[in-house]
Amino acid sequence: MTPVPERVVVYGVTGSGKSTLAARIAERTGLPYVSADDLSWQPGWVPVPDEEQRRRIAEVCAGERWVLDAAYGKWRDVVLARTQLVVGLDYPRWLSLSRLVRRTLWRSVTRERICNGNVESFRQMFSADSIIRWHFTSFAAKRARIRAWAAESPGPVVVRHTSPRETRRWLENL
Repeated sequence: MTPVPERVVVYGVTGSGKSTLAARIAERTGLPYVSADDLSWQPGWVPVPDEEQRRRIAEVCAGERWVLDAAYGKWRDVVLARTQLVVGLDYPRWLSLSRLVRRTLWRSVTRERICNGNVESFRQMFSADSIIRWHFTSFAAKRARIRAWAAESPGPVVVRHTSPRETRRWLENL
């Protein structure tokens, strides 16, 4: 069994499974799970103002125990200052993109409520603000960041996973 630090952030490209893994870490360890999207989006897909996002994340990070499913650039510094472990999901584009498309299609059909009651739609999927478009815009930078952190950590321990199988094995040992 691998001992788990008490302040964990899961970091990865859009569609890599950050939220799912963070929730599973929380289940296995008893750490409280915090969804970054719930801190960042209001109903109607209205973004929470940047300073309010920083205040909210600072409040979470001031706690002694948590697992967070992202570290957005607007407040990454706040998270990393308190994080003890970064779990980096460095999966190939084909995998994260296929997961993202499947998830987005499913949510558009089922109208599943996410982050403060918001729903994804087919119209949104093809809009300028599309999460799929965001995947293409952010993929290279996020992947490079994970690799840089794994090579030389910004402070916390960094565990980089390159496949879901590797991630499952790691999780089973928590």
